[in-house]
Amino acid sequence: MRSRFFTFLPLALTLVFLIGPFIVIVMAGLSSGNNLAFPPPGLSLKWVFKVFSVESFRDSFAMSMFLAIFGTLAALLLGIPASYAMSRYKVPGAETVRLIVSSPIIVPGIIVGLALLRYFVVPLSLSITLALFVAHTALILPYAVRVVSASLNNLRSDIEEAAILLGASRAGAFFRVVLPNIRGGVLSAFILGFVTSFNQVPVSLFLSGPGVRTLPIDMIGYMETTYDPSVAALAALLAFLSIGIVFVAERFLGFTRYV
Repeated sequence: MRSRFFTFLPLALTLVFLIGPFIVIVMAGLSSGNNLAFPPPGLSLKWVFKVFSVESFRDSFAMSMFLAIFGTLAALLLGIPASYAMSRYKVPGAETVRLIVSSPIIVPGIIVGLALLRYFVVPLSLSITLALFVAHTALILPYAVRVVSASLNNLRSDIEEAAILLGASRAGAFFRVVLPNIRGGVLSAFILGFVTSFNQVPVSLFLSGPGVRTLPIDMIGYMETTYDPSVAALAALLAFLSIGIVFVAERFLGFTRYV
């Protein structure tokens, strides 16, 4: 009995450590009070409804969704061919290319944002939306290359060669044989890239401007002037959105069958 207690105690403490902050945010967002506090004096949905009435939240949410979806798709369009070339061919300087592609992960985000602003956005006079799109695509690209490369390395190359010997072109073998077999990796890269882009703060902080903000940056700015529970309610809704995305991927796309 004692051994079972000491076995489950670390598990229980780990669950509390992981789930505890989420419970605090949810309860704070359901507060009936006018200030952000925990425990709440009572429960109410008024702050959840207020989230949808704040225009800046709606605009910044649309911008974050645009960057997350299309930035991830652009990163995949660049990352899948690059991963395929480095996995199937002896590309000169492949390790250097991998290091350069992985640099946004290694270098702190605040340095990446400052460098993009100083040496890319300002000299080229890019619009705020285009600058954010390029920056988010660059940040997601390393995840796309790494995850897709892992899937390609686990796929036997002789399967593709057999399709070519049977009459398929190189492009036909890729789209009919390779791509369907690595769709689990592509889906994983998309979900990882989407979440990374949507929650990005340091780079977006440097590149946001008047009237154009991502949702995390807008939430930070909102808390500087207003200390009501609406931000907690919005954070809880975003957490449930992330859970819903994973659930849909599992339920309708059969995510676990491919990974």
